[in-house]
Amino acid sequence: MKAAPRPCSIADTLALVGEKYSLLVLREISLGVRRFDRIARNTGAPRDILTTRLKRLVEAGILEKVPYSERPRRYEYRATTAGEELQPVLLTLMAWGDRHVNPADRPVLLEHSCGEVLSPRVVCACCGDEADTASLTPHVRAPGWTTTGPVET
Repeated sequence: MKAAPRPCSIADTLALVGEKYSLLVLREISLGVRRFDRIARNTGAPRDILTTRLKRLVEAGILEKVPYSERPRRYEYRATTAGEELQPVLLTLMAWGDRHVNPADRPVLLEHSCGEVLSPRVVCACCGDEADTASLTPHVRAPGWTTTGPVET
């Protein structure tokens, strides 16, 4: 019998937003693109797959479907509070891609309200120091698990 994988919020989150096109849908929504046809065009997602992804994101409470036309009945998609809270994830993925995938030609620059190009960082909300591998200590709370894997019995 195959052992169960490590209980993990990353895995649980990826089950919701890790499918192909889901994060691209969230990118489009964050850029103000909210209508199906434009989301399809900008992501390259086939219509049937995009329909499935949007439905899943709505069911998960990440997006909401809001009518914008009665005749014909048409909808646009908006981020819920939970969806807006994924913005730092998108920004961090974009910054990583700018450094490691597209270092010579960044496709999009985001200007912060201070007037500078955004360079996102993950910091501790308590002390303000940057959160990196060296500054973090994991404390595994899942029963039967340690940082290296399941407890040997």
